[in-house]
Amino acid sequence: MKILTRDKGVRLFIFLGSFFLANALVAEFIGVKIFALEDSLGWNPLNWNLFGEKGSLSFTAGVLLWPVVFIMTDVINEYFGERGVRLLSYVAVFMISYAFLMVFFAINLAPAAWWVGSGAAHGVPDMQAAYKNIFGQSNWIIVGSLVAFLVGQLVDAFVFQKVRKKFGEKHIWLRATLSTVVSQFIDSYVVLYIAFVLGPGQWPLNRFFAIGTVNYGYKVLMAILLIPTLYLMHYWIDRYLGKEKAARLRKEAVSLN
Repeated sequence: MKILTRDKGVRLFIFLGSFFLANALVAEFIGVKIFALEDSLGWNPLNWNLFGEKGSLSFTAGVLLWPVVFIMTDVINEYFGERGVRLLSYVAVFMISYAFLMVFFAINLAPAAWWVGSGAAHGVPDMQAAYKNIFGQSNWIIVGSLVAFLVGQLVDAFVFQKVRKKFGEKHIWLRATLSTVVSQFIDSYVVLYIAFVLGPGQWPLNRFFAIGTVNYGYKVLMAILLIPTLYLMHYWIDRYLGKEKAARLRKEAVSLN
């Protein structure tokens, strides 16, 4: 246990990894809710028209946390390399799959008779049906989100290190932004294609491209807006580790890939 008390690098990896996993897991479950961005901000509906598809800016609630995952991915890649991101991505997919499996078993437990109607006074006449609809996502959505997440993370880690090797230690914003731009292009379309084009929803291609483009645009915008946060995290981590320790971790992160 001495390594946990003496090695700040190990403690940092545990903290960043835990926060990364928590956000990835929570984002999967809150993503079942679709919210209207304009109404949430008090704006008039934009009524965008893209690829012949009209509508307002609607997103899954999971987008609230995915920018945090982007930041965690880039910071982990900076100090622990592509291998660190790959390890945590595989662990995240396993933990999310495990969580969905446990939810499946929980949904199929026989509900207590009194519990089913216990929410009637609050507008929920059937608690079992509500529980199933909130926590029970379709298999296509689960598969789509897991595949998109894993592929996106692996591509992000790869592009991040390629840009880093080409341009050196400077320009953190460049490698962080480019890796997100490339990886989230894949992520934004893969999850929708598997879940709603291949799946039972059978979306027309114009809807697929329209919603995928809106989601991708949001992620790119957030990647740009979060650049100051990325630099602030680097500042805090360098102060915590000390300049020599931080420089050594960054150097090892490149050499170990």
